[in-house]
Amino acid sequence: MQIAIISDTHDNFATTEKALRWIKRHSIHTLIHCGDLCAPTFLTQFLAKKFSGAIHLVYGNVGDRRLLEERLGSFPNVEYHRDVGKIQIGNKKIAFTHFPAKAKELAQTGRYDVVFYGHTHRPWEDRIKIKDAPSGLKILKNKKRLMRSVRLVNPGTLAGMFYKATFAVYDPTTDKLELKILERL
Repeated sequence: MQIAIISDTHDNFATTEKALRWIKRHSIHTLIHCGDLCAPTFLTQFLAKKFSGAIHLVYGNVGDRRLLEERLGSFPNVEYHRDVGKIQIGNKKIAFTHFPAKAKELAQTGRYDVVFYGHTHRPWEDRIKIKDAPSGLKILKNKKRLMRSVRLVNPGTLAGMFYKATFAVYDPTTDKLELKILERL
């Protein structure tokens, strides 16, 4: 079972539509949006209608938050998590937010297997090493002691602003993560 992770769509209908077509062709039914969709109508008139699976969304730092919150009630497939989302898929605990500092803070708690974030528009993956983390996280050998690690991932910007348009696909069963560059799809 795969999930798609997008961020920083900034109301770019064309790139989002292309990504959604790819996501649909690959039978992905869960979508995480790490913020900055911008206008609430982008969600209510486009994204929530084009993608019928579960959409998990955090706000970001642009757009009208109040208006977005008002319009979400009529979309049962959209779960709005405000600033921080926390879900579990299979045995993987996943957190997501918009800002990198908050994402790192979430990863450092050791409560999650993977933390997704946006804001920088730059695709990125890192591992945060955790001492005394809860069991179940991937263990890294670090010289003489064992440490656990949490994946910290930015899927980039689906809008294609400052960097190429990208999104990520994550399989919680295999822990496989792929970056998708939209122009190559």
